[in-house]
Amino acid sequence: MSEASAEPAVVDRTLSEAAFRALAGRLAGVEFVKFVVERRSARVHFIDEHRYVFHSDYIGEQILGVPGAEIDREIDRFNQSIYRDPERAFLVGSVSLHAGDPAPYFTIETVEIDTMDEAMILEMVAAVRRWVDPRFPLLFKPSSHEQERIVARIPLAKLPRILSHEIFSGATYLPLHAGQATGRLRVFESEAAYRGAKASLAWFDVLVMPRIPDDVPRLSGMIHAERTTPLSHTNVLAHGWGIPNAVEVGILERARAEALDGAWVRYVVDPDAASIALERIEAPQLPARAPWAEHAVTLEPPRLLEQAILPLDQLRATDRDRFGTKAANLGELAWLLAHGSARLTGFYAIPRPPRPHLRAKLAERLGVSTEAELETEALAFLRRELATARGVALPFALARRFLESSPAIQQHVGRLKMAVELRAPGLDAVALELGRAIRGTRLPDDLRDLIDAAVATHLGGVRSFVVRSSSNAEDLEGFSAAGVYESVTHVSDAERLFDGVRRVWASLYSPRSVRLRADAQIAIDDAWMGVIVQEEVPAEGGLGGVLVTAHPASPGDFRSAFVNVSRGTVEGVVAGQVEAVQVYCNTVDGGSRAVAHDERGGGLSDDEHAAIERLALAGRLLQAHYASDYTFAAPLDIEWIRHAGATYVLQVRPYGS
Repeated sequence: MSEASAEPAVVDRTLSEAAFRALAGRLAGVEFVKFVVERRSARVHFIDEHRYVFHSDYIGEQILGVPGAEIDREIDRFNQSIYRDPERAFLVGSVSLHAGDPAPYFTIETVEIDTMDEAMILEMVAAVRRWVDPRFPLLFKPSSHEQERIVARIPLAKLPRILSHEIFSGATYLPLHAGQATGRLRVFESEAAYRGAKASLAWFDVLVMPRIPDDVPRLSGMIHAERTTPLSHTNVLAHGWGIPNAVEVGILERARAEALDGAWVRYVVDPDAASIALERIEAPQLPARAPWAEHAVTLEPPRLLEQAILPLDQLRATDRDRFGTKAANLGELAWLLAHGSARLTGFYAIPRPPRPHLRAKLAERLGVSTEAELETEALAFLRRELATARGVALPFALARRFLESSPAIQQHVGRLKMAVELRAPGLDAVALELGRAIRGTRLPDDLRDLIDAAVATHLGGVRSFVVRSSSNAEDLEGFSAAGVYESVTHVSDAERLFDGVRRVWASLYSPRSVRLRADAQIAIDDAWMGVIVQEEVPAEGGLGGVLVTAHPASPGDFRSAFVNVSRGTVEGVVAGQVEAVQVYCNTVDGGSRAVAHDERGGGLSDDEHAAIERLALAGRLLQAHYASDYTFAAPLDIEWIRHAGATYVLQVRPYGS
């Protein structure tokens, strides 16, 4: 038994490597030990994580002689005393052990909400440094952007430090979606090799390649050999499909050395592990079809008779059965900003033991003195922070009218239905023929006039449009279609607009989308495509990206929202083509930290961090409004762009769909 296992803490004794490991917990693959510094006596307590999960419990029971339940009843007041009081009696934080290259090292950090100043930081580091194993360097790691600003004023020789993004840049393992799968490992050294063998991929395969592209078929697992944008369409699909997904730098070399290509393996992604787990196994007995193909995805019956083109701000979420979910969700946002919602503060009203709710936290974030003002100020906050671009929505009925206007297209549709029913080997070719027919057939004059009149009436004066897909066969429970359907940008005149509409309609019948829906038992006749014609928000010089109101690798973390940010391109983020700035935001207490910089090594300015924090809080309020139940727990996936001081929401959907 280790030297620290029988004690609640190691107090004023050297934290040897053995003692550290006996006390340590593990988070995101990194071992850590919590500590408390008593400022008056300078005593340092290294706490057994297995006995005390929270600093407050240890301080109460072991130092103050107060039961944990009593501390919990006044937890916010207690936290104020240890994290924000300038005359605080304790300095608290954690020490983590990192593998390092070439040698291991310790980091010491507090939490995002800690307001300690330069003097306190130096005092804390000095106190802890006296007792940690001297073989390992000790570096201060700021836990928030504000702490980074503070320590930037301290000479490096006085405070050796490392920033979150510097640790991330050396990490070899990044869990993107936890889980496990049994499958056949398929290893490709390049995208060209993958393209050449893509037709041979099966549902039970676990795909390994440098960066998995966003046209990947549905598989049993994914492993990226290079760092990728965590919120790209590929990775959002993996989350929606519920399959294990991770970055593991060096996996290609391991696969070569162990001859794993084609081997059957058990693949595990554990957020608290140091790497993925791959165990070679005997080939199992498998069903003929994927397990998910045995359960049909249910679609609402589409409304195909109503042909009116409507402005987006006249739609509600319930209009998804005639305009598609993307258009309906944008319409719902416009309605919310205009009219408000009784649900906005719902997430903060849920009990979070030991707190009965988080309404006081929200009041602090919104700057109001009483909880009675919350609903009014929450709506005012959203109106200040969010905007939607003008647009119109084309209903499913217009796509039906167009398809039925061409006998040739109808013949192609019939052949595709037959190919899907028979699971014909030529299905992809049939789908491609139908897509070409749709793109190449001129819109009938009456449809051209209808679309032209709606755009002229509601979007007159717009120089550049984006034509977006909006299907009823996306954002569904059990069926994710992130990045599957097409949208067309930089549309400037009527002919390009009509061409864009046809391209969006045709994307409903791409080989990939047809196969994905067939696996989910969604019939050709049940899937329809609406179209959004929207003013294009300029991206040049601005920020854009994706926000999810969740911690992708830690679903139980209700505080965090995760944002991937790029300059001037949302498309680069969702396509996984750029290294995004990655930011975690605390939507309860406030604060943010960049855990990765972009491909140029750049981060965000103070003002940009503040805007991202406000966006994360806005996303949490929207999460409550869009929730289908009254736990308000289902996270959202929001695409956005900053322009002229406002954050424009481009898409809202459930995260994981």
